[in-house]
Amino acid sequence: MGPLDLNTQNLLRGLTPQVLGILTRRFHDFAAAEDALQEALLAAATQWPSEGTPANPRAWLTQVASRRLTDQIRADIARRHREQLGYPMPEVSSVDEDQDDTLILLFMCCHPALTPSSAIALTLRAVGGLTTAQIARAFLVPEATMAQRISRAKQTIRTSGVPFALPEAQARTSRLREVLHVLYLIFSEGYTSSEGESLQRHDLSHEAIRLARLTQRITDDAEATGLLALMLLTDARRPARTGQFGEMIPLPEQDRLKWDRGQIAEGVELLSEALSRGTVGPYQLQAAVAALHDEAVTHEATDWPQILVLYELLRRMSDNPMVSVNHAVAFAMVHGPAAGLELLHTLEADPRLAANHRLAAVRAHLLEMSGEFKRAVLEYQAAAAKTASLPERNYLLGKAAALANATL
Repeated sequence: MGPLDLNTQNLLRGLTPQVLGILTRRFHDFAAAEDALQEALLAAATQWPSEGTPANPRAWLTQVASRRLTDQIRADIARRHREQLGYPMPEVSSVDEDQDDTLILLFMCCHPALTPSSAIALTLRAVGGLTTAQIARAFLVPEATMAQRISRAKQTIRTSGVPFALPEAQARTSRLREVLHVLYLIFSEGYTSSEGESLQRHDLSHEAIRLARLTQRITDDAEATGLLALMLLTDARRPARTGQFGEMIPLPEQDRLKWDRGQIAEGVELLSEALSRGTVGPYQLQAAVAALHDEAVTHEATDWPQILVLYELLRRMSDNPMVSVNHAVAFAMVHGPAAGLELLHTLEADPRLAANHRLAAVRAHLLEMSGEFKRAVLEYQAAAAKTASLPERNYLLGKAAALANATL
């Protein structure tokens, strides 16, 4: 958002799905509404730093985007008038601008007319407010590829005639897998931001939790409950993840007294409820891993053998390379760093991990555990070069410098 301060950027991101919902209900054209909103956001980024944030920023964005859409409609009518006299003015609905349409947007963008990957990408843009670059990193694909995917998805929504309304129960069930994945990715970006000066984006993680609660409430699905549990159990550690100056504090070094025990208790209760239904999915398994971390009194007391079993189950359910990386970590904690490094070696050929820093960071950690400090330094440096997150980069470079000094 250019010169806007972080609080204003967060404000705009939170308003994006709300204004998009208002525009879509009013003008009945999701793709055009999304384009108009992007122009309104650009206008805000240009004008607000010098003119100040308006008293009612949502109304300001709605008005600017509505004016853009109205101008576009008039231009289209004028063009069609030249082709066919008497082209009627499209109906524009009167809407309640105080209504929160985010959940409707969430399910609409996950329409079965779209492929799962396109639906998730479009929803991350429309509901999560993520940039194309952030979405591309989440999918481990080039940014240009993701831009084309989002553009095609918007066109599909435009031509499919999707009504702007919360779908019936059966339709919600058919879209639930994509909806949950979107919420998971929004939360993940909020918990560990893929770029910028802050390790975490509280606005994103809080919004993901809010939407996960609403989704769990209207679907009563075990995996929806598992995802909500996972978010709460993970977010409970947020207060201890950064230091006084925003620096990253890794899990083994965190002050566990700062963890939110209320969230942990709620997460464990939700997880127990989900597991009792008998059908176990990947979000429930990840929540179980998070619960084992949260319930350990110290890092050394963590039940790594049980975590390893859970990751082995997850690998059978998912082709996500990050699951395999985490499995290698758990394997190393149980069987030693050399064994973990062997598993990591089998993942090096996966092209989805080529541009991601996580593989090199884990390899560096395991090499450090093995006492191979010189190799660990190189891997920490390689990992730092691949991340756009300044706190992560600083942490990795700090580890590299500390180990380099230790070998002198």
